[in-house]
Amino acid sequence: MRTDKKFDINYDMATGCCGKVGGLHMLNGKTILVTGGTGSFGNAFTQYVLDHYDVKKIIIYSRDEYKQFIMSNKFKKYGDKLRFFIGDVRDRERLYRAFDGVDYVVHAAALKQVPACEYNPMEAVKTNINGAMNIVDAALDCGVKRVVALSTDKAVNPINLYGGTKLFHRALRQCCGKPRIGYSVLP
Repeated sequence: MRTDKKFDINYDMATGCCGKVGGLHMLNGKTILVTGGTGSFGNAFTQYVLDHYDVKKIIIYSRDEYKQFIMSNKFKKYGDKLRFFIGDVRDRERLYRAFDGVDYVVHAAALKQVPACEYNPMEAVKTNINGAMNIVDAALDCGVKRVVALSTDKAVNPINLYGGTKLFHRALRQCCGKPRIGYSVLP
């Protein structure tokens, strides 16, 4: 959360929105789903939200059962506010199940290692592009209010496949039905 001194607005970098709406914290009482939620960003984001908001529930969506086990132990005291879903962003049906009742989605799931993406280009496309499309479709169809997708500086004038797949997120922002959901891309 940063404060813009010029306008005295609390802007939450994680959600791409003002932190207070009508004097109430915008995430209080809300359900948030984090794709790739067991990664370093997901862990940090979950800790931040649990420390600063009174959310209804955070759904950690990832395909790594062991990391979910580790994370569930790390956040044991918040057990009633955390739910863990095993799933892959490539699996539309599972995403639709996970998105049921979700207010906000933070999309952090991606293949991120440049050498792995270059050696396995179709896997990078399936996860980083098709997975992002699945996120947008599920968000539109399930009534999600806002999707925040993580990107990278490598998406600016991309010179590798990873940057190219993340550049696609910016194109999605243009076509995802702005009147129906908010879609933000954070570098």
